[in-house]
Amino acid sequence: MAAATALVLGGTGEGRELAALLAGVPGLRVLSSLAGRVANPRLPVGEVRVGGFGGVDGLVGHLRAEGVTALVDATHPFAERITANAAAASARTGVPLLVLRRPGWTERPGDDWTWVDSLAEAAAAIGDRRALITTGRQGVGAFRRGLARMVDPPDEVAPGVRVLLDRGPYTLDSELDLLRDNDIGVLVTKDSGGGMTSAKLDAARALGVPVVLVRRPPLPPDARTAASAGEAAAWVRARLG
Repeated sequence: MAAATALVLGGTGEGRELAALLAGVPGLRVLSSLAGRVANPRLPVGEVRVGGFGGVDGLVGHLRAEGVTALVDATHPFAERITANAAAASARTGVPLLVLRRPGWTERPGDDWTWVDSLAEAAAAIGDRRALITTGRQGVGAFRRGLARMVDPPDEVAPGVRVLLDRGPYTLDSELDLLRDNDIGVLVTKDSGGGMTSAKLDAARALGVPVVLVRRPPLPPDARTAASAGEAAAWVRARLG
């Protein structure tokens, strides 16, 4: 039986990379957990569970039942509730928590960015411009019009919003074509960071299309963080001692 168990709350490229880095580490069992909100998700290597825990109490029970000795929150930067639950469960059980968050995007010369704090503010910032909305299926309800790209269809969408189902990674050429062909006047996105979907920002810069970015929610107070899967893997390995 493994001497230690790492639970990775995943669903991101960093979570999959971390699971791969930890696979085969002597004395370590790695369990990845996915929320199950995306159909046909990309699965990490190793042991995987899919579905929510049922709040803080459910996560606490899972940590204890599985003998988890290290917890890594490698969820999406905007998965605020999951991150808060992980922090609360860590505090109640004493299981150490690391929050793995890739860096956000950085404005470059030629960018025309407007930062907002919520999807409602983003919707208000669009004005009369035709928008490409890339904030995900769960946030599309905040918008009354525009072209919304997402992986899975939303539960509900306003009559003025057209849905485009597509999955990245995207290329600069395909993003340029999308902006031109749909006469996009503004791009709306969250500050997710990473390279998988950053081509849309490059395309907007090249075409002079303004961008409205939603800021990330704050992390729990005193959260221990890592910016890469490599850093997180080193932290988990250090817990083996």
